[in-house]
Amino acid sequence: MSRFSALNYDIDPVFHAANRPAPRVGVLLANLGTPDEPTAPALRRYLAEFLSDPRVIEVPRLIWMMVLHGIILRIRPRKSAALYKSVWTSEGSPLLAISKQQQAAIQQQLGDGYSVKLGMRYGNPSIAGALRELQKEGVRKIIVLPLYPQYAGPTTGSTFDAVATELKNWRWVPELHFINNYCDHPLYVEALANSVREHIEKNGLPQKIIFSYHGMPKRYLTAGDPYFCLCQKTTRLVQEKLGLDKSICLTSFQSRFGREEWLKPYTDETLEQLPKDGIKHIAIISPAFSADCLETLEELAVENRHAFIAAGGEKYDYIAALNDRADHIAALVNVLKH
Repeated sequence: MSRFSALNYDIDPVFHAANRPAPRVGVLLANLGTPDEPTAPALRRYLAEFLSDPRVIEVPRLIWMMVLHGIILRIRPRKSAALYKSVWTSEGSPLLAISKQQQAAIQQQLGDGYSVKLGMRYGNPSIAGALRELQKEGVRKIIVLPLYPQYAGPTTGSTFDAVATELKNWRWVPELHFINNYCDHPLYVEALANSVREHIEKNGLPQKIIFSYHGMPKRYLTAGDPYFCLCQKTTRLVQEKLGLDKSICLTSFQSRFGREEWLKPYTDETLEQLPKDGIKHIAIISPAFSADCLETLEELAVENRHAFIAAGGEKYDYIAALNDRADHIAALVNVLKH
């Protein structure tokens, strides 16, 4: 046998397949991301990456880059850093800490046949880094689960972009299963309903339950993004699961910025109007977030509470994200297995 032939056998994966243990299934849990620390420089790096994504900001690149680097990144990092600092924990940002708990719980339930990694679309740990860890382990099948229950181009679609960008550089591309939404999965709906039911049992039935989802420009909907419809569907399924009257549950959208029209109704305007309509006791939940983060712990739980009370409201309850609840983890595991 020639030296060249021997070399070919040495690198031939089929030739050695019988001598290797069966590769595990890789799981990539993906979420939006977080700055490395609650400081202006860290926020500037994070926001530069986040707001440079063409899936997030769909405007002509040259114009947007001038606005982003000339105005936004000079002003917003300091303000955002102060907000992040108010929710920061000893383990880092709430999103990262909770995501790691979810990763560990899912790994435990899936067992040794799976290798579960965590990757953030922006910041660290990165999606590319998580995929490379799976590559080093010899994983030949990867399931990608973006932890966004409702598909949206700026979140789920962008996650696919990041995965594709990394995999296009691999010599041997693995089998890939990409889960693009799970908002109507029965166990996910049940977990959401359980969290609301437990809150009602403890605090009483509010006059209104607000299902507040992260917003997006209305033109994304008119261009074909299904997110708005999936949010409405999520609210309806939970309302039906709980057996509540439709009039009690409202769907709204939060976290808008800029001057163009976003998905309506807006959460902040809804909360300011409700006390004027005689609604003084509400509970609010954000099913778009699989883990508590700045948009829930600061915007919903603090900022919007102040707005509701200032407008004449009397009782405002925030229902936490599903985080690492046992029923939530069971739902995610079921999504991954099926």
